[in-house]
Amino acid sequence: MPNALVIRAPGTNCDLELCRAFSLAGADVNLVHLDRLLHNHTPIADADLIGLPGGFSYGDDIASGRIFALKIRERLYSPFRDAVERGVPVFAPCNGFQVAVQVGLLPGPHASEPWPPVAAPSPQLALTDNASARFVDRWVGIDFSPDSSCIWTRGILDHIPDEWRPHAAMLPVAHGEGRLIAQSPDVFKRLAQNAQIAARYTENFNGSTDSIAGICDASGRIFGLMPHPERYLDWHRHPYWTRLPKELLKTPTPGLRMFQNAVLASRSLVRT
Repeated sequence: MPNALVIRAPGTNCDLELCRAFSLAGADVNLVHLDRLLHNHTPIADADLIGLPGGFSYGDDIASGRIFALKIRERLYSPFRDAVERGVPVFAPCNGFQVAVQVGLLPGPHASEPWPPVAAPSPQLALTDNASARFVDRWVGIDFSPDSSCIWTRGILDHIPDEWRPHAAMLPVAHGEGRLIAQSPDVFKRLAQNAQIAARYTENFNGSTDSIAGICDASGRIFGLMPHPERYLDWHRHPYWTRLPKELLKTPTPGLRMFQNAVLASRSLVRT
């Protein structure tokens, strides 16, 4: 079974949901505090999948995810670079997404470029205050791009009848700083050209550029998004699951399908 490493920190509050998601998808899970990794990088080297969970790491002091990201940039960039270079899928929802963009894991280098050998790449994106300046906790509609290179979202709605896809393609959100912006419009042009935009909101409630809800790196294996698929592993979490057809309830939710996709993609990395 693939080994999934979930990294938590003070203030993290979605680590157990993320552990359950990887476990239900068929992975062994190792939940490790970030400070332990600063002294021992071995769990990163042993990982076949990595999760950066949501929550309010370090109380979101200074800015959301800032301290978590700085510790990775300063102390853990090399082992993270080695992991992504060997193809380890990385999942970063909500606070994890905020961390990933500040580390430079997303959007990452061009497909033809290597990861920087020593220092983490400079951030090109930021997740700032919602346009409403309010914390939003609700379910939102998601448009998953069929042309995206993201391995996590590949075919996740294929098993759902067309008439039910708009209802099933929803995810819960809970954030106050989820508006995705960039240093330059060229960053978003590159994301679109390279099929790195994996998901958009059907209703742009937080003001994200081009309604973007989630992106991946050029390889399609590092996936960051503001919604929480790990909170949508069971159909009865859906806001009106009792109206869904019974046959649909026997299939994996779109949230669970993401993790099944990643576990399947990681099989080639499993050590013998």
